[in-house]
Amino acid sequence: MELRNKANRIRLFSFNTPQMRAFHFSWFAFHLCFFGWFGIAPLMAVVREDLALTQTQIGNTIIASVLITVIVRLAIGVLCDKIGPRKAYSGLLLLGSLPVMSIGLADSFETFLLARLAIGAIGAAFVITQYHTTMMFAPNVVGTANATSAGWGNLGGGTTQILMPLIFSGLLMLGVSETLGWRLAMVVPGVVLFITGIAYYRFTQDAPDGNFDELRERGELAEANGEHGAGRSFLAAAKDIRVWALFLVYAACFGVELTINNIAAIYFFDHFDLTLATAGMIAGLFGLMNIFARTLGGVFSDLFARQGGLKGRVRWLFIALLCEGIALIGFSQMHVLSYAIGIMLVFSLFVQMAEGATYGVVPFVNKQAIGAVAGIVGAGGNVGAVAAAFLFRAEAISYQQGLFYLGLAVLVLASCALLVRFSPEVEAEEAQAYREALGEESGAGALSLR
Repeated sequence: MELRNKANRIRLFSFNTPQMRAFHFSWFAFHLCFFGWFGIAPLMAVVREDLALTQTQIGNTIIASVLITVIVRLAIGVLCDKIGPRKAYSGLLLLGSLPVMSIGLADSFETFLLARLAIGAIGAAFVITQYHTTMMFAPNVVGTANATSAGWGNLGGGTTQILMPLIFSGLLMLGVSETLGWRLAMVVPGVVLFITGIAYYRFTQDAPDGNFDELRERGELAEANGEHGAGRSFLAAAKDIRVWALFLVYAACFGVELTINNIAAIYFFDHFDLTLATAGMIAGLFGLMNIFARTLGGVFSDLFARQGGLKGRVRWLFIALLCEGIALIGFSQMHVLSYAIGIMLVFSLFVQMAEGATYGVVPFVNKQAIGAVAGIVGAGGNVGAVAAAFLFRAEAISYQQGLFYLGLAVLVLASCALLVRFSPEVEAEEAQAYREALGEESGAGALSLR
């Protein structure tokens, strides 16, 4: 899919162009989805007491929260190819807000599990975010655009760790009981998600020159059927070994981030004997690194591409994953709180840079099936989170041991990045497209405050 008039610069404080409106709405919507998706995580110590949950049951709810996202991410990518990211995102936000608001109705492990399963669908927002920015930005900044929009979205995993305990505490100050407080707190992100879904439909468009249905009417975009249909698109992506290599790579970075988002607060609460608010604040630091860390992953991907082309992007991805695994093993061995916080921040930096580096590669694997590739790779992150969750649901394995084993797995999976290769023809074609997109800009991954 080749679209015209893609932006070759990211002007952060501009809302006048469709490219920048898509950029800002996509990261903000994903941020809110993350907030709703993991809003219950920092309150799990309270929910555990209210619903009398065991560690195994908590582990099962963590699995449920990420398992359904695997299926939805696979479907949402090809749906974007068919109806466009604007309609796909709006629909996901509106429908996803309902289980977020209604999780407070849960009164048993079973109903709580079903609620977390339903909420997990909004995690598919990531695929639409990456798809929409890929549609809007040129090769010289697409890595930076994808990484920044996703990173600021993932930032929701940090803000929810900080804000949800504060919302909960505020409700308690008003005289609400703990049992009712965690239930009412979840209504807040649900309402905001619903409002954002309406705004997304009203203020964004699918591509620089219009929505997909308009482009198809003008003959500027192929119809989503036959050779360009969803089935063909998905099969083309599924037959490519590079897609599955990136699937495993994303399992080793985003899957790890999802796992930490789910267990960090309760890990610090139990392991270091902290209060719920303090544990949430510290856990929130992990997610808050997204404000710049994932962007750095995309920036370095674009810079490595300037010097080494697509091979450069792949080399950077391997380096980021290797450093992530080493830092995670180090974090698992920390027994002093200050040291644990410090190494957690280093680990957070590399896990998020690895995510940005992954989606610095994804747009170039198959341009005729961008949605399918983005969906399969994105699903890999959730598969990784599901696999990791089994480490933390077993009563015989402590959270600290689980983190150590997870670090070893990351080191092994880092080698998968080296399986992603491109033909000399594609390398040459993308190098030329990069130079043309760069034009008179001063450097790759250009960001502007104008």
